[in-house]
Amino acid sequence: MIDVIRARLQQGHRTMAWPDGPPPPLAERFRGRPLIDASKCRSGCSDCAEACPTGAIDLQGGVRVDLGRCLFCTDCAAACPEGALSYGGDYRLAVRERAQLVAPSERELELAAALQGRLRKLFGRSLKLRQVSAGGCNACELDVNVLNTVGWDLSRFGIQFVASPRHADGLLVTGALSKNMLLALRKTWDAVPEPKIVIAVGACAISGGPYVDHPEVANGVEGTLPIDLYVPGCPPHPLTILDGLLRLVGQLEGRRGAEGVSAP
Repeated sequence: MIDVIRARLQQGHRTMAWPDGPPPPLAERFRGRPLIDASKCRSGCSDCAEACPTGAIDLQGGVRVDLGRCLFCTDCAAACPEGALSYGGDYRLAVRERAQLVAPSERELELAAALQGRLRKLFGRSLKLRQVSAGGCNACELDVNVLNTVGWDLSRFGIQFVASPRHADGLLVTGALSKNMLLALRKTWDAVPEPKIVIAVGACAISGGPYVDHPEVANGVEGTLPIDLYVPGCPPHPLTILDGLLRLVGQLEGRRGAEGVSAP
């Protein structure tokens, strides 16, 4: 027992300081929001749009990237002959409205606003979520699960995952919503007591991801359930997910380290 206590003291504090301190360092290969240097774009060139496997790039009226479809795969950057595309280090990507995910790279994202009124009062300090994998590959699910580890300690914010939808305040959905999961998702949603919320995590849950328009998927949760928070990525980094959750419940307001961006 003494050896266990001694080892624990040597290990020290493991939980990261963010959002009261700087965010944890992200790997150099981390891919944040896609960036486009419009001054380098050649008129009439569509190589990036043609290379995108999910049709996330729109060239009408300027270059726009739909982060809800983007897989952060860098195929567009590799295809661009002028090197106009790159990926920044900003992990802050979660928004409240689907349309807010489609914007020119030079414009700041309208990051998720906090819940208001009764929902803010109910969920601001205690939010219980039932996670549903609606046909996911397990990548988003794994990054969601990381939030439960000692390094992240999601429960310190009053946010926890529960086993039963009857004990939940809402659903956190991953996956492209396969036809086989459609009824199960609806029944899970019906079992959550009012008022309730839905959080779509990952490109699959938002738009179908790499499976978009496949006959066996519903192209994500949109149209099946009302979505209160969109967290893009394939998969989104745990920090991106946590940032979105804390913005939703209003726990980033006034935090001194919350706005830091730790990767180039």
